[in-house]
Amino acid sequence: MIDFPCTQCGACCRHVNLSNQTDFLDRGDGKCRYHDLTTHLCTIYENRPEVCRVDTYYEQHFKQKISWEQFVDLNLIACKQLDQLE
Repeated sequence: MIDFPCTQCGACCRHVNLSNQTDFLDRGDGKCRYHDLTTHLCTIYENRPEVCRVDTYYEQHFKQKISWEQFVDLNLIACKQLDQLE
């Protein structure tokens, strides 16, 4: 299994309000309450929610439906779309 190629751009953390799975993280402006706007890193990375753990989320919710490679490809498309919202 290849690693998820996260670039740590923070695009997913700046748009948590766009998904029912992550809207509970919204601090009120669409950004995750745990996202550091300066470093683009998660301030609770070691204890982040399951939905923020790409590999764990795949194993728990998608492994029986699509391959890891397909899941990565779909997430990379979402990453690019979120990044373009800026």
